[in-house]
Amino acid sequence: MSYITKSPWVIHYDGSSCNGCDIEVLACLTPMYDVERFGIINTGNPKHADVFLVTGSINEQNISVVKQIYEQMPEPKVVVAIGICATSGGVFRECYNIKGGVDTVIPVDVYVPGCAARPEAIIDGVVKGLGVLAEKKAAMKEKAIAVLDTEAEAPAPEPPIEIQVYGSTEPREHGGAHDASTPGKGEA
Repeated sequence: MSYITKSPWVIHYDGSSCNGCDIEVLACLTPMYDVERFGIINTGNPKHADVFLVTGSINEQNISVVKQIYEQMPEPKVVVAIGICATSGGVFRECYNIKGGVDTVIPVDVYVPGCAARPEAIIDGVVKGLGVLAEKKAAMKEKAIAVLDTEAEAPAPEPPIEIQVYGSTEPREHGGAHDASTPGKGEA
């Protein structure tokens, strides 16, 4: 984890699960596992999050919610599917309203299997996700450098057109009520 330059923030969303994986995600925050020692912070705002933790399968009602959270996260971002329901739909896969795993709606970077996934596996999945995040950041940096290089190689713009000024270029003197050289009202 030496490649991390700032504390990674995660946002957690429960699709439609039995809450077993949710309890294990929250167990990661307890003093026994203490993911905050790695600088990992659980946030409720997707605009601050680097990692999207999803538990539970995707159903018809939460497709738009998952997409909105994903789209609100800044680039680069990583999605971690936690538990068998998030990876494939799990025991709910055959239900009429279940779409399947998270990857049916948004791209997933790391899969953490289990029913319920153990806190150690969740922490390992998040750390693997941070490695993916570092790779994505490096790729974005390379892309930005390439764009800057192509802009630097672009032809120089044409010189500006010279404008001819007719008349005096000296500033005009104007008289006003506050000008000492101009007589005031009633004076002549």
